[in-house]
Amino acid sequence: MDVWWVTEAQGAEKRDAGELPELLARPDGLVWVDIPQCWPGDEKVLREVFGFHPHAIRDCVHRNQVPKVHAYADHVFVVLHAPETGRNGHVHYIELDQFIGANYLVTVHGPTNEAVPARVALADTAGVMARIASGRYRPASGFDLSYAVVSALARRQEAFVEVQTREVWQLEQRVTGGHLGDPEKFLEEMFRTRHGLVAVRTMAALSREIYGRLATINRGVPERARPLLDDTVDQFNRVYAIADGQKDYLQGVIDFYRTRSDTKMTIAAERLAVIAVITLPITALSSVYGMNLIVNDSTHLGMLIPVLAVMLVMSVGLLIWAKRQGWW
Repeated sequence: MDVWWVTEAQGAEKRDAGELPELLARPDGLVWVDIPQCWPGDEKVLREVFGFHPHAIRDCVHRNQVPKVHAYADHVFVVLHAPETGRNGHVHYIELDQFIGANYLVTVHGPTNEAVPARVALADTAGVMARIASGRYRPASGFDLSYAVVSALARRQEAFVEVQTREVWQLEQRVTGGHLGDPEKFLEEMFRTRHGLVAVRTMAALSREIYGRLATINRGVPERARPLLDDTVDQFNRVYAIADGQKDYLQGVIDFYRTRSDTKMTIAAERLAVIAVITLPITALSSVYGMNLIVNDSTHLGMLIPVLAVMLVMSVGLLIWAKRQGWW
């Protein structure tokens, strides 16, 4: 657990967790508590020092599959997710929980998959803290600080869409250029990229709904914070629109690839049908007359030559007919 005392004059000062009651009582600054992962000792601080609801604390300990928002008398609790690329196209949901009060912000990370490095989960808060430490940002309230953290999370979603968009362009170039390689692997790449876009679009859509709901809540939300909430909704809406547009564009690439593949299969089937039609009379006549006309002791040339001529005429005739039908 990292405890920071943030003031407009001095920036951020790291403090001990034992000073929290005193710091929360002071009107001249802002308390920021950042918890990389909620352990029993951290639960005790959330319960005894801040007096948070047990259900909200439980949500910090366990993973949440969807974003959440709960409003209390003097604070709100929000759960959000950010995307992180995993192996084989898997998208990790990086959870960020927030307790937002007038003069404090408590951010809780995780739990996260063991395959995700700790620095990935802490990226958004670490970036905001770097801005405060350098003097480039001075939050005046818990909602100001939360706005900066959530904006960083929205930018992470947007950066994830940009990475997926780069993959979409490469796939589109391979489809139009005909450089597909292994068709099975190529299809896997396309659907893997599509999955990434759908995942981040879902995150942005749910986050937008959460902050849209938060903007209409009267409890625990000061009036001066509502423009920040509206802007947050707009940020998530923009990420959703970009991801949705790229997903539709990739779907068009997939449809084009499938249509061209289906067309090639249809042409191949037609050519095979022509070959079957041409060889059918030969097969039929040879099966009827072959054993009788060509034998080991003697061959009936008088019968063999007319039969071969009939086979040739029938095959050529069927070939000409197939050509007139436009089959090849």
